[in-house]
Amino acid sequence: MLIGLLVPAVQKVRKAANRMSCTNNLEQLGIALHSYHDTRGAFPPGGASDNAPYGTGGGWGSSWKVFILPFIEQDSLYKAWQFTANSGYTNGTNMSTATPLVHNKLIKTYRCPSSSMPDFYVASKNNGALQMLTSYVGIGGSSTDTGVVNNGSYGIISAGGTLFANSSIRFADIIDGTSNCMIVGEQSRHLTSATNQPVPGGFSAITSQGPYGWTMGVGGTGVGTAFGDRHFNCSTIRFQINQTGLNGGSATGSSTNGTNDNTGMNIPLSSSHSGGCNIVLGDASVRFIRDSTPLLTLQYLASRGDGNVLPDY
Repeated sequence: MLIGLLVPAVQKVRKAANRMSCTNNLEQLGIALHSYHDTRGAFPPGGASDNAPYGTGGGWGSSWKVFILPFIEQDSLYKAWQFTANSGYTNGTNMSTATPLVHNKLIKTYRCPSSSMPDFYVASKNNGALQMLTSYVGIGGSSTDTGVVNNGSYGIISAGGTLFANSSIRFADIIDGTSNCMIVGEQSRHLTSATNQPVPGGFSAITSQGPYGWTMGVGGTGVGTAFGDRHFNCSTIRFQINQTGLNGGSATGSSTNGTNDNTGMNIPLSSSHSGGCNIVLGDASVRFIRDSTPLLTLQYLASRGDGNVLPDY
């Protein structure tokens, strides 16, 4: 009987500790993004090609998660990175050993301890590297922003937020105020069906990092909605937190609601925390937002300058 009483209490404490750990991770990401801004004069691109100023080879480059590595105590990994053609695929391959630098590498700052997804999966076109499944996604904007583009099965893409293709957003560009703009959100749970079951996809889990891993950026030099292709490791807000009933599509692009697993622009924010998920605002503060938060409020939060007044959330 005593054990029966203790187990729920222990589980509750563990869940609270995991949520706090997730909050701490996101605080570190917010500070890292600010540190990058202080050093470079703007936030990093949500995803970049390997063209100047982010490389010399062209092709599919790196994500924002690569660019902030020096600011989350991963400077040695960043210094070993090779920003040449398709570094998003090769993951900074060490050419002398042909071993991707991120193989089997777990960066705790990028991982919510409550995540229901596996720690690693085999990332496509990355020399068979086991890449970690990260728990956080950059916010590119809202599906209600002006000038959005519908990329068919890949979904609706916006450049109205802070982290998007080849972006270079400054504090001054966040017209609505940094405390009113979401720049990173949690995405640490599988898509779920109408019966709240994990949606099977072509890969271990359907998240915005897609089949190529947390290192993948974009392939073209166009900014925002002008690059005309998939946008990895970022999301345009189109659905509510932990929304169920999304089919997820497949690697061949059958999904038409932006939740394709290669990769959807509109995969929702999610978590295994009870009742909601964590987000980072532009001032580097972290908020826990409820599943019940109206979609329109999320969309207001995702936009850096839509001029809308945020309701309480």
